[in-house]
Amino acid sequence: MHTAGDVRVEQRPDPVIVEPTDAIIRVTATCICGSDLWPYRGVEPADHQVMGHEYVGVVEEVGDRVQTIEVGDFVVGSFVISDNTCEICRSGYQSKCVHAEFVAQTIGTQAERARIPHADGTLVATPGQPAPELIPSLLAASDVLGTGWFGAVAAEAGPGKTVAVVGDGAVGLMGVLAAKQLGAERIIAMSRHPERQKLARYYGATDIVEQRGADGVAKIKELTNGLGAHSVIEAVGTQEATQQAIGATRPGGHLGMVGVNYDVTLRGIQLFFSGIHLHGGPAPVRRFLPELIQLVWDGAIDPGRVFDLTLPLEDAARGYEAMDERRATKVLLTV
Repeated sequence: MHTAGDVRVEQRPDPVIVEPTDAIIRVTATCICGSDLWPYRGVEPADHQVMGHEYVGVVEEVGDRVQTIEVGDFVVGSFVISDNTCEICRSGYQSKCVHAEFVAQTIGTQAERARIPHADGTLVATPGQPAPELIPSLLAASDVLGTGWFGAVAAEAGPGKTVAVVGDGAVGLMGVLAAKQLGAERIIAMSRHPERQKLARYYGATDIVEQRGADGVAKIKELTNGLGAHSVIEAVGTQEATQQAIGATRPGGHLGMVGVNYDVTLRGIQLFFSGIHLHGGPAPVRRFLPELIQLVWDGAIDPGRVFDLTLPLEDAARGYEAMDERRATKVLLTV
C-alpha cells in the first residue's frame, strides 16, 4: 500500500531463510481483512507498506531448527508470530508472545511466498493435503475464525447463555459461529444487511437486531427481560459499537472485545458502574488453531462461506475497493 487508497501488486525479492527457526511457504490463498481497511482509509499511516496477514500454503523450505513442520506440509498460520513456548504463550496468549511480530507489519502474506519466523510456534500443519473446497475455511481459521472464536471465549459464551454479537462483518459472523459451537442457547446478531443476516442465521443466530446505538441496546434488553445479554462480542472497533456492546451486557456479564479500535474512549465511571467483565485484544489464534483446523477438516463447521468475492492476487486493489464500499464482506485472493 503506497498510501491510503493506493494498493499495487509489485515484484518483491523472494524470501529466504534468515534464522534457523524460519520456514518459507508458498502461499495458496490469502485474503483482505477488515483491519486492512484502516490504512486504506487513512486511519493508520501507510507508506509502501507490505500487506496481508491471513494465509495458508505449502512449506517449501525450513531452517535447521524447525522440528514440527516439514517441507511439503500444508499449513495454516496465525496473524501474529509466536514461539509458542514462552511463559505468555503457555498461558494461552500467543498474540502477546515475547517474540510477537505482526505478520501484516513486516512480512505481508498477500504474496506468492512468505518467510515465517518461529515456524514451529506459528504454523500448524493440516492432517493431509486439503481438498480445494476446504481451503477457504482453513484460510478463515488464520484470523477471522480464530478472532471470532476468541471473542466468544472472552465473552464466556456457552450453554444456557444469551450471546449478542455487535458487528456483522467477517469477525462478527465468525463470532456467531463460535457461540453456536460453544453451545449458546440464544444468539442475537446485530445487523442491517440482508445478506449478512442470512449468513448469520446459517451460522446459528436465533434473532436479528437492526437497531444501533441506544436503540440497539434497548432492543437487546427488550429481548432479555430487561437484563441484557450474558455474553457480548464487540467485533467492529468504533465508539458507537463499543458503547452499544457495553450497554447490551448485563451486570455480571462478559464482554469480549475483538474489533480493532481507534479513537475509542471508555468513561471509567460508566465502566465501573456497569459491573461487567471486559476482556479482549489481538486474538491468540495459535491457541485455537489445532481445534479449528480439525473442526474444518471433519466438516463440522464451514467458515469459508464468509468469503463472498474471490479474485486473483493481481486484482487485490479491486478487492480493497469492494470491501471499502461494502460490496463484499470478505475477499479471498487466489495465488
